[in-house]
Amino acid sequence: KTFGDGTPYGDPSWYASVYHSRYYKQTHEEWRARCRKFVEDDILPGVSEWEVNKKVPRDVYVKCYEAGLLPCVVGAQSGAYDLVPAEAPKDFDYFHELIFIDELARCASGGVLWGLIEGLQIGLPPLLYFGTEEMRKTVAKQCLMGEKIICLNITEPSAGSDVAAMKTVAKKEGDHYIVNGNKKWITNGIFSDYFTVAVRTGEKGMRGVSMMLLDRNTMPGIDTKRMDCQGVWPSGTTYVEFDNVKVPAKNLIGQENEGFKVIMKNFNHERWGFVVQANRFSRCLLEDSWNYATKRATFGKKLMEHPVIRWKLAEMARQVEATHNWLENMTLQMCEMPKEQAMTVLGGPIALMKAHSSKVFEYCAREARQIFGGNAYTRTGLGERVERLYRDVGAYAIPGGSEEILLDLAIRQAGRAKL
Repeated sequence: KTFGDGTPYGDPSWYASVYHSRYYKQTHEEWRARCRKFVEDDILPGVSEWEVNKKVPRDVYVKCYEAGLLPCVVGAQSGAYDLVPAEAPKDFDYFHELIFIDELARCASGGVLWGLIEGLQIGLPPLLYFGTEEMRKTVAKQCLMGEKIICLNITEPSAGSDVAAMKTVAKKEGDHYIVNGNKKWITNGIFSDYFTVAVRTGEKGMRGVSMMLLDRNTMPGIDTKRMDCQGVWPSGTTYVEFDNVKVPAKNLIGQENEGFKVIMKNFNHERWGFVVQANRFSRCLLEDSWNYATKRATFGKKLMEHPVIRWKLAEMARQVEATHNWLENMTLQMCEMPKEQAMTVLGGPIALMKAHSSKVFEYCAREARQIFGGNAYTRTGLGERVERLYRDVGAYAIPGGSEEILLDLAIRQAGRAKL
């Protein structure tokens, strides 16, 4: 039986009853139904309001956990479900996570996705892989259950993709560190209880970077200000200031001056997640454009009867379908490769895929806007989703490594592999 309403290219091909896939089993089909029910019941009705209010209500995080979904976004190999009284899907793997993020992205709001899962997806893995047992049993558990919010603090006003150039400093004083500095464009920062922070504890460059956990509720000196951005409004993009924040030495994540290893550990997973989101957004734009073209008429014809509109839909469809097939291939590699090997081997391909997905997203956003015309220029009505996603494109083309940085990274890594 076909899953969904059957709009051409409106869902991945394996949703159609006539298609076959080696990637998905009964456990994935059951998980997909669970994800869609949560999104239909608890996400879609609130999206427009949350966009206006620029935040996702706190009870939605708890509902997402109670549905058994929230812990999946930190990775199949993270052990997250072992920390909370929630049952993981049978044979839990990265395809389950792909399905949840893909289904959640049907809301057509980067801000809602980032507001609900992005801080957790990028801010918690450092604790799960390198943190102390106490961090995992307290902080991680609270965040996985939707009771607390965490954010990752790496980017600074003068250090974006060049992570090793960061200036925020942590100076050791007895059994504490004193943290001073600024972080910028921090997702979920304005809402967060916990801050996973990259700091400089040693020499210049990557060898002098450490990671540590800061707690807003127990450590004075953490100030957050919402940043007014072009898109992803409910995500709480934040400017963070650390002013003489006294942090216990036990809050170090991993070893001192080995924070770059902690940061790099989750880059592939983070960028892979961006691809899942960006490609479903592209699919949303294609789906909305298809449905609009079958109803809207110009010059006595439905838009779908005009060859130029069919050409636009075809161009969108070929790129969305190609990206999804690439995504499934990379997801299989993440499932099968040892994690340490995957970190090295998949770094370049996932970087390339991430850059490709945001370019496809940008293309689909523009073509959908042209199909919708003036309706895509207003923030309510028939083109609301198109207008919103058009503004969200930049949040996928720049964060997590800009397109230019990632394209260069992919080619440099491929060249080294050949040598």
